[in-house]
Amino acid sequence: MNFAVETPWVLAGLLFMLWPLFDDGVRHSPYPWLDILPSDAFSTGLTVLLRILGMATIAALVLGLAGLHRTEQSIEHIGHGANIVLLLDRSNSMDNTFAGKTPDSEEESKAAAARRLLTEFVAGRPHDMLGIAEYSTSPLFVLPLTENKEAIQAAINATVVPALAYTNISKGLAMAMSFFDDRELTGSRIVLLVSDGAAAIDPDSELQLRQWFKQQQIRLYWIFLRTANSPGIYELPTDSRNDNADAMPERYLHKFFTSLNIPYQAYEAESPDAMHKAIADIDRLEHLPRHYRERIPRQDLSALCYQWAVGLMLVLLALKLCEVRR
Repeated sequence: MNFAVETPWVLAGLLFMLWPLFDDGVRHSPYPWLDILPSDAFSTGLTVLLRILGMATIAALVLGLAGLHRTEQSIEHIGHGANIVLLLDRSNSMDNTFAGKTPDSEEESKAAAARRLLTEFVAGRPHDMLGIAEYSTSPLFVLPLTENKEAIQAAINATVVPALAYTNISKGLAMAMSFFDDRELTGSRIVLLVSDGAAAIDPDSELQLRQWFKQQQIRLYWIFLRTANSPGIYELPTDSRNDNADAMPERYLHKFFTSLNIPYQAYEAESPDAMHKAIADIDRLEHLPRHYRERIPRQDLSALCYQWAVGLMLVLLALKLCEVRR
């Protein structure tokens, strides 16, 4: 454990710890001669205890004033998991049910189902590093990659706020991949896209995304939350004139992902149960060994020092009150 202080010069006050060695605080009474009396081990031990308590009290006070703290540390762990960025669609349609209706007491929205199932997914993967990004009209940075499960759960719960208007998938993917910039390559790198729709990606963005997916060595999973009676990612157009990215963006986004030549898996979920099965399958697939470091934040110990000082002073006061007065 690494300890440090805010104001090192205050540690000069530790010299006062020598004071109890010369004065134990006990009132002395004169007697003619005590050498003929046998030594009193209890009294000797009590004197030593008083001196030690006095020195410890002074040390606790000085360390508290100096601002004693434990510095930030990191601990290396080896576990089975992955580095996962959750990329969540926050367009208006996510606030509707899988039937395309306003949610009621019997049926939850797609966003609510995603929150519930992702919460269970995170809780069951203690060794993952997870980050969260969202996208609608623009990408939304939510939480960087972290092993702090409380922060991750809080970030997932924060998606309860109302959604925005549009779906800009290319910027969302770019932000998700940026989470891995300048990070050591250890374990799987995964982008888990959860959306109920897609949008056409312009050629320049396609070229840039291809390059980033290759550079970052990312595995991509897409859970497509299909609304009832809407086109699916595998559906072929009945009219060849509709076979384009503007008319069938989900189909063409799937084709783009397939053409990236990276590990990619798509799931088409038409209900919360289907979404649960998709997440369970991803959970089963991604359990590779990975090294990761847990960051332990700085911990202030000055309050603990003051508590010890007060406790020791109360003990000294109690012993002082037991002193026989002549």
